Amino acid sequence: MPVAELQSVTKNYGTVAALRGVSLAIERGELVAVLGPNGAGKTTAVRILLGLTAQTSGRAAIFGHAPDSHAAKLRRGAMLQVARVPETVTVREHIELFSSYYPKPLAFAETIAAAGLGGVERRLFGELSGGQKQRVLFALAICGNPDLLFLDEPTVGLDVEARRGLWKHIRGFVARGGSVLLTTHYLDEADALANRIAVIDDGRIVAEGTPAEIKRQGASAGLEDAFLSLVGQNGNSIEEVLQ
Repeated sequence: MPVAELQSVTKNYGTVAALRGVSLAIERGELVAVLGPNGAGKTTAVRILLGLTAQTSGRAAIFGHAPDSHAAKLRRGAMLQVARVPETVTVREHIELFSSYYPKPLAFAETIAAAGLGGVERRLFGELSGGQKQRVLFALAICGNPDLLFLDEPTVGLDVEARRGLWKHIRGFVARGGSVLLTTHYLDEADALANRIAVIDDGRIVAEGTPAEIKRQGASAGLEDAFLSLVGQNGNSIEEVLQ
C-alpha cells in the first residue's frame, strides 16, 4: 500500500477545474517532488492530501485512511511555506509543545540532532537566523515521529549554504525510511533530492519519472529546460513560469 496516493482525483472550484483526473502514489522511503507552473494545481493536490480540502471526485488516502482522519494526521508532518510560530518562545519550548500532540514522538535530543539545532535549544525563535528558523520548522514537522512529510518550499529565501544544510537533514529523514512530498520552485533542489518527479500542468500530470527520465522526456540535459519544454513554456524564463 502506498504511503500516500491520489487516484483519478478531480477538483473543481465552480466552473474552474484545478485538478483533472490526477493519479499519484508515494512509496515508503521515497521523496517525490511535484513541479508545475503557477496555478497548475500542485497546491490543490497537496491540500487534498493534507485533508484541508476535499476532492470533487476520485480517491485520496494517507496510509489507507482519509487524509483528514485522526489516524492520518498522527502519521504525517508538514512544513508549510506560510507557517508562523511565536517568536518569543524558545526552540526547546516549541519542540516540546509540538511533541506533546503525538503519542510516540521522537526524543527531544533526537529531534535536535535530526534538524541540526544543537546549541540553540534555549534561544528564542525570533533571535535565530533565517536558516535556523527553517530548521526549527523542519524540527516541528518531524518531532511527532511521522512516516510522511509534506515540505512546501522548505528552503525559500535561504542562502546556498543554508539550503544545502537543510537538504542534508531531509536526506537523513528519507534514509531512515521516511517518505516526502516536496514542492519547490528551485529545480536544482528537485534534481538533487527527488527519487521521482511529477510535473503537473493545467490540472494534469504531464510527465513522471526519475530526474534523469524527466530530462529525457523533455529532451534536455538540464532539468530546467526539460521542465519548460514539458509545460510548453520554452519561450519564457523559469522565473516567469513558476512565480
